Amino acid sequence: MATSNPLHRLAQGAGTGLRELPSNAAWLLSQLVPSEEAGPGAGPRDVARRVKASLEDAAPVGDSVETRMKRARASADRAQQAEEEALAAAEESKRASDHARVVAEHNRSQIAELKRELKRHVEQTVSDARRDAEERIERERAAAQADADEELERRQSAAEEETQAAKRDAEEAQQQARELVAEAHERLTAARELAAEATQAARAAAEEAHRQAQQLADDAQQQVQAADERVAAAEHAARAAVATPLNGDLRSHTKAELLDLAAAMDIEGRTGMTKAELVSAIEEGGRA
Repeated sequence: MATSNPLHRLAQGAGTGLRELPSNAAWLLSQLVPSEEAGPGAGPRDVARRVKASLEDAAPVGDSVETRMKRARASADRAQQAEEEALAAAEESKRASDHARVVAEHNRSQIAELKRELKRHVEQTVSDARRDAEERIERERAAAQADADEELERRQSAAEEETQAAKRDAEEAQQQARELVAEAHERLTAARELAAEATQAARAAAEEAHRQAQQLADDAQQQVQAADERVAAAEHAARAAVATPLNGDLRSHTKAELLDLAAAMDIEGRTGMTKAELVSAIEEGGRA
């Protein structure tokens, strides 16, 4: 070490002092140890007490000066070693402190980086979750649209079939009405023939039954007229039925037209029905 070291100076001063004043070791130590240059970790008084105690222990009364010098040098060497160990411990403490500071700074940097990484991870997770949700919504919307299209196609197909069935029913009803008109015409023709035959039979009857025969002829004539009216009404109704489909709005027709159509369909009790009753009866007859 450099000559400014207090323990080294103590050893040199101790040798000189012992040679000059061998009987006053305590005074020598108090003069040689400077108060402002004590070793690390100890005050000046502590160093003086330790050196004094070492010298007193190592130099009992009666020993030679040389022996005392040797002991003083050994004690100074031990003190110097202790100082070096203290300095080494201080340097180690400083290195440990610096290392702790570096570790703390490194840990703070790692924590900050971890926070940034966790934040990025959270943001990425939220972004992925949002994207997954949007994709799931799009898939569900597409599936719902496909179901809606399928249901619409099914309903349109069913409606088309129902419309075609209604048209077929209307055509069948019109055909049935034409057949009924033809049948009514045939019956009216037969009635005319029967009336003519009855008239001829009445005329050929005996004179005494002339009045009764004439009455029968009048009745037959009235039946012929009624039959003619029914034929005319049936023909008119048939023409109206042919011109107007049954699935049309029957309420737009007059009551007379409805009566004609009811007559053509041979609906009983038609003359005593109201217009609404005639519509209902004709619709039921068309569905029968």
